Amino acid sequence: MTKLATPAVVGVSAVLGAGLALGAGALGVGGGGTTTTVLRQAPIAANAAQTDGEAAPTAREIYERDAPGVVLVKAAVRQTSQSTSPFGLPQEQDGNSTGSGFVIDGDGTILTNEHVVEGATKVQVTFSNEKTVDAKVVGADQSNDVAVLKVDPKGLGLKPLQLGSAKDVQVGDPVLAIGNPYGLDRTLTTGVVSAKARRIQAPNGFPIENVLQTDASINPGNSGGPLLDGAGRVIGINSQIATGGSGSTGSVGIGFAMPIDTIKRILLDLKKTGRANIAYLGVSTTDAPEEGALPAELNAPTGKGAWVQTVAPGSPAAKAGIRGGRVTVNTTQGPVQIGGDLITKIADRAIEDADDLTAVVAERKPGDRIEVELRRNGEPETVTVTLTRRSDDANAAGSTGDGQGGGSADPFTTP
Repeated sequence: MTKLATPAVVGVSAVLGAGLALGAGALGVGGGGTTTTVLRQAPIAANAAQTDGEAAPTAREIYERDAPGVVLVKAAVRQTSQSTSPFGLPQEQDGNSTGSGFVIDGDGTILTNEHVVEGATKVQVTFSNEKTVDAKVVGADQSNDVAVLKVDPKGLGLKPLQLGSAKDVQVGDPVLAIGNPYGLDRTLTTGVVSAKARRIQAPNGFPIENVLQTDASINPGNSGGPLLDGAGRVIGINSQIATGGSGSTGSVGIGFAMPIDTIKRILLDLKKTGRANIAYLGVSTTDAPEEGALPAELNAPTGKGAWVQTVAPGSPAAKAGIRGGRVTVNTTQGPVQIGGDLITKIADRAIEDADDLTAVVAERKPGDRIEVELRRNGEPETVTVTLTRRSDDANAAGSTGDGQGGGSADPFTTP
C-alpha cells in the first residue's frame, strides 16, 4: 500500500562493522603468565577506495567528526482541518513537521528533503550545541525531493560535511546515517548498501532514479539526513522507507537515499534561481522485451534500447516526431503499448535500457540539441530533439518522466 507520510527522517540501522573486535595477547608477568583481552572498535570502511588508501575510521570517529554538522529541522506549516468554521469554511491551524538536514559549507548552506519544509511558513534549525536559528528556504525541487536552506553563519562554528559520490558504491559496502528519528537528536545508525539503481517516486509524481537502498533503520525524523560511506562522506540524502503496512510507519530494514551525485548537478541552480533546471524529453519508456517474450504477430522490438510507451503532447519528443505505442496489450509482465519507437542512441551514447535513457537525459541541460537514433518498425531513424525544462508537476508534464514505465505509485513512505 502506498502512503505519503508526514515529513520524517531516514536513518540507517543494522548491525555492521561498528561493533567491537576482540584481540588477545599473552603478557608474561614474573614467572607466570596471564592473558589480557583487548577491546578495540573495528574500522567501518569496507575497502581502500572509500578511504583513499588511508586508515579506515571507526564509526565513533565518523560520528564525532560529522554529527556536529547534522541539524534538526523544524518547519511550521498551516494545515487545513476536516472540520469547518461556523461560516462553512475549512478550519486552518498551525502544525509542525520535523526532519533532519546537514551543513555543506561555511556560508550556512544546509541540505534537507523538500517534503520536510513543504508549505512551511517558518523554518528553524537546531545545532548540536542546542542553538536554534531561523533558516530561509532558498531553493527546492520536488522532482528530487531536495531543499536548500540558508542560515546566518555568524557565531555558529559550522562543521560542514564532505560530499562524496555514490557512483562507485557497491552492494555490501558499509554506510552510516545520522539524524533525528522521533526527535532523538543526532542518532547514529549503521548498515550496508542493500541494492543500487532503485527507483522511488518523488512527492510530485516524477520518478527518482539510481536511488541507494540500505538495510539501515530509517524512521520518522530522519528525512533529509545524510547517508555516509565508510569514510564519512555524504553519498545520499535519506528520503523514504518501506513500511510493514497496516498503518505502520516504522522501518522494516528497507530504506532509500537520494544519490548525492544527483543533488550536485542541480545544487548551483537551486542556490542561484531557487529551482532546478532539469532537462525534459517527454517520454515514458520500458525495456525492450527479450526475444520470444511477446507473440511474434505483435511485431514488438527486441534487443537493447528504451521502448517508447507514451509521448507527452507538445513535448520535445512529440515535436521531433518520436512515436509512442498505439495499442495496449496485456502480457504476463503487465500491459504494454505496442507500436512505439525503440531508442538505441542519444548524442552518440548507446542506450541499452530505459534507465540508460533517464541517466543520459539527466546529464543534459534545457536547450541542448541532441541526435536521437531509434528503430521504427525495424528500420533505423534519426531525429533531432531540443530539450526543454521539465515542469515541476508530473501531470502538467504529461509524463511520469523520461525513463522506464510509470504511473503507478511506489509502496514507500517519506519518514
